[in-house]
Amino acid sequence: MVLAAASFALMGLLPVDFDYRAFAALLALNGLAMGLFSSPNRAAIMNSLPPGQRGVGAGMTSTFQNSATVLSIGVFFSMLILGLASTLPGTLYQGLVANGVPADAATRVANLPPVGSLFAALLGDNPIQNLLGPDVLATLTPQQAEFLTGRTFFPELISGPFASGLALALGFAAGACLVAALASALRGRIYHHSEPDQPESLPAGAQV
Repeated sequence: MVLAAASFALMGLLPVDFDYRAFAALLALNGLAMGLFSSPNRAAIMNSLPPGQRGVGAGMTSTFQNSATVLSIGVFFSMLILGLASTLPGTLYQGLVANGVPADAATRVANLPPVGSLFAALLGDNPIQNLLGPDVLATLTPQQAEFLTGRTFFPELISGPFASGLALALGFAAGACLVAALASALRGRIYHHSEPDQPESLPAGAQV
């Protein structure tokens, strides 16, 4: 879990235009760390249970794992949106005003919820044309309108706020791994359940 936390922390340090080889190495480290923890951890849980309760134990651990996987998606996107909401409005306002958009229109667009901008970025779409509308675009020069609605303005604009939100989410993941490492360290020595010795069978009619 400490290795997994380190991999998440190092992912947060990658630049926006990262080298894929570095990203692949961190993904490999993360997968190796998770594998080194999850298999022995599951084995320790199952070995500590009586044989008759291991089916229940396997079901409970699978339930917790699957529930946490679903919950982590909501937590991850919540962290991502929190990071976007703190930096995207100011960045978007400055970028629009610098390219000739009136201040009132830029303020209106910058104050919109960041969820739409996030999913537009994930889908590879530039929402500026729809957000500004034809009336605002008509007040700009053709060069300004083409640049704002092109394929470079919005990706470059959102890259900084997106990286801020992603760093927040990866920091949370690293913290969760450290909590898991602490819980694993505090669980004590490896315990193997052993059944109590059964008394030997007595002859018929004998008394204990």
